[in-house]
Amino acid sequence: GAAVLQNCKIYTRVPLPLQKVTITAQGRKSPHQSTGFTIQDSYVLASQPTYLGRPWKEYSRTVYINTYMSSMVQPRGWLEWLGNFALDTLWYGEYRNYGPGASLVGRVKWPGYHVIKDASTAGYFTVQRFLNGGSWLPRTGIKFTAGLSN
Repeated sequence: GAAVLQNCKIYTRVPLPLQKVTITAQGRKSPHQSTGFTIQDSYVLASQPTYLGRPWKEYSRTVYINTYMSSMVQPRGWLEWLGNFALDTLWYGEYRNYGPGASLVGRVKWPGYHVIKDASTAGYFTVQRFLNGGSWLPRTGIKFTAGLSN
């Protein structure tokens, strides 16, 4: 499914031997599925070397928007899984993140990795557009931000 996580504090745990810490692992059956993860206005408070995500299946899609990243977020940002698996079909993006782990220097150079530079593109991954949240979320009583925050 599709999920937008807002105002979250994401803490990492010590990995098991020979494992690496990744916050997300996502995949879709086709590029036309409207699924993926957005992490918006949140805090990645990693205490171990951490990656923002990796492909679980083809067409993996994850975007971080206006999120603090601690220094333990690795400079590469993202982790491959099983060599080159799905690196040519994924869509990963970062928009206006901040903190010592948010530096884009050293990030992966995969075809599907994007430094999002404009609000229009980032806006696609918000509650309003990614989840059509304005049509159903108010009935739940859950507090949310429909679009991009300032």
